[in-house]
Amino acid sequence: MAVGTITPVVGSLPATPSAIKQTVASAYVDLRDAGWAQQYLPELMEAEAEVFGNRTISGFLAQVGAEEAMASDQVVWSEQGRLHISAAGTIVASTGVVTSNGHGVRKHDTVVLNRAGVGTLKCLVTASDANTFTVLPYTQAAVNTSGGTAIQFTNGAVTGFVFGSEHKKGTGVHEKALEPSFASLENKPVIIKDLYEVSGSDASAIGWIEVSGEEGQNGYMWYLKANGDTMARFTDYCEMTCIEGELNANGSTASTTGAVLGAISGTEGLFAAIEKRGNVMTGGYASGADALGSMDLMLKRFDSQGAIEENIMFLNRDHSLAIDDMLASLNGSAQGIGGGSGSTSTIQGTSYGLFDNSADMALNLGFTGFRRGTYDFYKSDWKYLNDATLRGAFTDINGVVVPAGTSNVYDQIMGKNMKRPFLHVRYRASQTESRKMKTWITGSVGAATSQLDAMEVNYLSERCLVTQGANNFFLMK
Repeated sequence: MAVGTITPVVGSLPATPSAIKQTVASAYVDLRDAGWAQQYLPELMEAEAEVFGNRTISGFLAQVGAEEAMASDQVVWSEQGRLHISAAGTIVASTGVVTSNGHGVRKHDTVVLNRAGVGTLKCLVTASDANTFTVLPYTQAAVNTSGGTAIQFTNGAVTGFVFGSEHKKGTGVHEKALEPSFASLENKPVIIKDLYEVSGSDASAIGWIEVSGEEGQNGYMWYLKANGDTMARFTDYCEMTCIEGELNANGSTASTTGAVLGAISGTEGLFAAIEKRGNVMTGGYASGADALGSMDLMLKRFDSQGAIEENIMFLNRDHSLAIDDMLASLNGSAQGIGGGSGSTSTIQGTSYGLFDNSADMALNLGFTGFRRGTYDFYKSDWKYLNDATLRGAFTDINGVVVPAGTSNVYDQIMGKNMKRPFLHVRYRASQTESRKMKTWITGSVGAATSQLDAMEVNYLSERCLVTQGANNFFLMK
C-alpha cells in the first residue's frame, strides 16, 4: 500500500516540531494572539489596582438631609410668607398715588417710602384700593415739594414698608383685615432604572484578575466586578438626579417624546431649586481684607432671610483653597502691637492651625471652619464637584452653602406642621412595595426564572428631593 503524508493545516497548530535539541521560538505555542506577550509565563499581579480610590460620589444628601417615604405621585408643602408688609411700584409725584398691584397697604397705615438716589419719607396712607394707594408725607406738604430741607420725589419707581397706623379719636376699626400669605410648593418623583446582563457562559468562567469594588465584591469572577460597578454607578445616579434634576417647564418635551418615552415631567433638583427660589453668588475670593466683601454680602443676605446661624459650605478644590488663602491672609498679621501711642507695627506670620504648629509637626495649611459676624461656617470638600468625569470637568459651579438644622413647615398631605431637615429625599413606598432602592434578578443563571441563558440584574428607584427654605441656600457660581 502507498505511504501517505500528513500536511498540517496552516494556522491550525502554531507549533512546528524541532529536530534538534535547542530552544527555538518555533518549538513553542505562540499565545500572543490570546493576550500573552511571549512564550514564558509572566509574573501575574492578580489584584486589580484601585488607581482612582473610592470612585463613588454619593453621600452628600446623607450628610445634610434625611429620607422619608411617600405614597403619592407628588409631594406638596407650604412655606411661610413674610410677616411684615412691603410694597414696590411707581409713584405719580404730583398726586402721591403709588401703583402697586396686589399690595397689602391699607388706609390709615403709616409707611416709610423710598425713592432710590433721593431719600426716604414717612407718610400716612390717605386712600387705598386693590392696586394703588395714596400717601401724604408727615414732614412736608407733598412728596414732590422742593426747596429747603424737603425731599423731592419725581415720577418713577419707589419701595416702602408699613411701620404702623394712625387714626383719629372716636373713629371705627381698621377698614379691612389681612390674610397671611404662604407659598405652596411641589415636586414630583422620577423613576430611575439601570440594567446589568451577563450570559450563563461568562458567569461560569473564571478570570485571572482578582476583582474588588465599592460594593464589597471580590473574587475571580469578572461579572461580580461588572455587577458591582453597575450598582455603585446607579447609587450615584440616584443622588445626582436629586442634585441636577430639572422640571419640564416648556411643555413641549412631553408632546414630542410621548410616543417614544412617555410623558416626561422631570423633577426639581437642588441646583434648580436654589436658582429658582434661593440665592446665587458669583465670583471668587481674593486675598486680604477686600475678600471679605463677597462674604459680607452673603451675611447681609442671610440677615434678610432666615438668619440660620450655622451653615455648611460644600466646595470644589479651587474655591476651598481660595477661602483658605483669604482666611490666612486676614489671620496672618496683627496690627497695633508695640511702638507707643499713635504708632503701629505689623507682625507677619503663618497662622494656619492657630498656635498648634510646631517644628516637629506637619504645617496645617487649611481651615475647616470660621465665624464671621453672628454666623458659623463649616467648610468641606465636595467630591462631586472635583470628579473629572462629573462637575469637576466644568467651572460653572464652585459650591453650595447649606443651612444646618431643621425647618418648620406645614405638610399639606399629612395635615400638620412638621420639623424636617431643609433637605430630604422622598421615595415611593407602601406596605407592600418599596421603591427606595429595588433590585431583582431574572434569567436562567442561579435560580432560573425564565428561558433566557443569562442573568439580568435590574435596578429601580423612584424618588425626588424636597428643598425647603431655599431662600436660606447659596449657590456659588
